[in-house]
Amino acid sequence: MKTAIYSLLAMLLAMSISCENTFKTGDEYTEYLNHTPDLKSQLEDALFWTNKINKTPNQHPYYVKRANVYSSLFDLTAKIEYLKLAEADLNKAVELTQNREPGYLRSLASNYISQHRFKEALTLLEDAENIGDGLLATQKMLFDVHLELGNYSLAEKQLDAIRNDGGFDYFIRVAKWEDHKGNLDNAIFNMEKATKIAESSNLSSLKYWSYTNLADFYGHAGEIEKSYNHYLKALELKPEDAYAKKGIAWILYSHENKVSDANDIIDHCLSYYKSPDLYLLKAEISEYSGNAVEKETALNQYKLLSKDENYGDMYNAYDIAIFIDEIKQPEVALEIAKVEVENRPTPMAYDLLAWSYFNLGETEKAIEIIDDKVYGKTFEPVALFHMANIYKNVNRAEIVQEMKKELLASSYELGPVTTSKIKTL
Repeated sequence: MKTAIYSLLAMLLAMSISCENTFKTGDEYTEYLNHTPDLKSQLEDALFWTNKINKTPNQHPYYVKRANVYSSLFDLTAKIEYLKLAEADLNKAVELTQNREPGYLRSLASNYISQHRFKEALTLLEDAENIGDGLLATQKMLFDVHLELGNYSLAEKQLDAIRNDGGFDYFIRVAKWEDHKGNLDNAIFNMEKATKIAESSNLSSLKYWSYTNLADFYGHAGEIEKSYNHYLKALELKPEDAYAKKGIAWILYSHENKVSDANDIIDHCLSYYKSPDLYLLKAEISEYSGNAVEKETALNQYKLLSKDENYGDMYNAYDIAIFIDEIKQPEVALEIAKVEVENRPTPMAYDLLAWSYFNLGETEKAIEIIDDKVYGKTFEPVALFHMANIYKNVNRAEIVQEMKKELLASSYELGPVTTSKIKTL
């Protein structure tokens, strides 16, 4: 009887996946390709607060106000100089208040998180925690930073500390925690709870954040139609939003093989959103299409943009992949990977370190790192792909085949280029 039930469940699951995979996007997204950000009001606001600061340079709230404008400009354009201008203003506000204003410390920590400067963010949040005002807000951010740093027991402690809050901020963090543990269904369940709270609040910012994050989770789960629809929901709220448009471009490329349409979206986004990773997506699509010239052009544009020292270590993971796969300089990748582990000693960072050693021919060193720091500690498809390749080299065939099954199930998330490599494992 149990066998019959399991067979029925397996059949229903297969039917569900089959139905999901037959989904095709319409042209609903095209109306949003006419929308770009209108920066006039933000630039006027920045000038307004600059004039106020010039008249009374010791008024710390003015620096925070201008920092908020610069942060908004960064969100709209991805131009790193705006994030750095916001950092400078927040540092000035912290200095003027002698590190005694927890709200300012949290704002600066948030800026550092955007720059992947997690250890510096942690120091600021610990200072805010010691002051005590707004403790719940500080604890929420402490969870975020500990999770990013791989301090998982401390992250869980902070999650327990905010449990009684039981609101939007709590459920989005439970979703992150479940995703970290590889429990995607639970992550989606909690993200759906957060989304319902956001919708009941009718706050556009919360709804937008919920829709884009839920769209990402649905994509990871292979629920393409739900993912697509939630990106559209986000665009209804923010028609200029490049993040949701990029998500739709990925669906067109990875799920539907509509290379030209995906490229049209990326080019539209690049007209106002100068994020280096968009060029890497163009490069991948060009590789898939067999267009070596376009791929090289996109990679060169990525290198030109990302070499700006203001980015710091934000693009380390991408740079490691390029030095290994494209430039064929794994020794450079190794040095970057060492920095990434120092900055952020997570299983994913150690995976990059192991992958760098492996591509240098130091397989034993790579295996040692994988066995100790990565295997069973992360469920990210990219890390599984690296592990499978390394284990294949030392004839751990049973593990490789299990990983291959998981990787093929993540083919949409990984994309056609990587999927073709998985099939050779």
